[in-house]
Amino acid sequence: MRFARTTGQQDMAEALRALLDSGGGPTVARSWANGDPAPWRRIWERLGEMGLCGVAIPERHGGLELGAVELVVCLEELGHAGLPGPCLESIAVVPALLAGTDSGQRWLPELAAGRAVATAAFTEHGPRALDADAADVVFRCDGENAELAGRTGAEPERSLDPARRLWALAGGTPVPGARVAAAFDAGVLGCAAQSLGVARRLLDTSIRYAGERHQFGRPVGGFQAVKHHLANVALQLEFARPLVHGACLSLDSGAEHAARDVSAAKLAASEAAHFAARTALQVHGAIGYAAENDLQLWLTKATALRSAWGTATWHRRRVADALAAGCTAPIGS
Repeated sequence: MRFARTTGQQDMAEALRALLDSGGGPTVARSWANGDPAPWRRIWERLGEMGLCGVAIPERHGGLELGAVELVVCLEELGHAGLPGPCLESIAVVPALLAGTDSGQRWLPELAAGRAVATAAFTEHGPRALDADAADVVFRCDGENAELAGRTGAEPERSLDPARRLWALAGGTPVPGARVAAAFDAGVLGCAAQSLGVARRLLDTSIRYAGERHQFGRPVGGFQAVKHHLANVALQLEFARPLVHGACLSLDSGAEHAARDVSAAKLAASEAAHFAARTALQVHGAIGYAAENDLQLWLTKATALRSAWGTATWHRRRVADALAAGCTAPIGS
């Protein structure tokens, strides 16, 4: 099976990339990390005007009601731009969580229009919610149950990524009918898409730097060893992308092996981003460790996303359990 973007999907990606590039990704990320959300909010409002905040939200709530592939296209571009904040939670996770609920009637139109921001925590994988201080609504998911939650404590837990703040939550009002399992799988798939975007950005940055940095009178990108390192990153991306797109098809079709497929996609995309980060540091040398270098924004994000939405060990066990149970259908079938 060949996974290729349609013209419409490619146009969507290019329009989103142009918007994010014009917003100054590194500047927005640094402002967010320093506690100034204003630049991020301006971009979020523009995303709402484009309709991209509602890519996974039903039309009756003002969304575009597109499929998982379009959702992944958007989230990959957000990862490539390094946009901070609870974007994944607002665009993918909470819409899946609230589909068909009374809370969905209240919040989905606001999320689709970009007027509201949401976040969520799944206690099995960590009791803290990303950027709960910036969210208009927060959900806490425990087992099969979800509830409206509030953050506790005066200070968040800091992530390795300075643009990620993790807040402890206190439970509150139950949300009847919440689709917790579907929301978690949407988050895993979205995290895989963001990791693909981060890996692509790291590769692009490394290729550009290898063409600018000179040693022995010529660009380091001309040395065979450097070429091999960068080619290996490109290969990792090419191997991960079909798994991510195959998982999209499994989710959209409601396949019984969809959970296995999103875990496989997360594993492959996270490892691709991790490998791209290691290679980027090798190509950049000592300057890559400088906090002032924009490369750091994507290096730390790649590491943070690797353990977000379930560790590699947890997802490998999930894939293994599915295979042991006789789930051998090809990914995306």
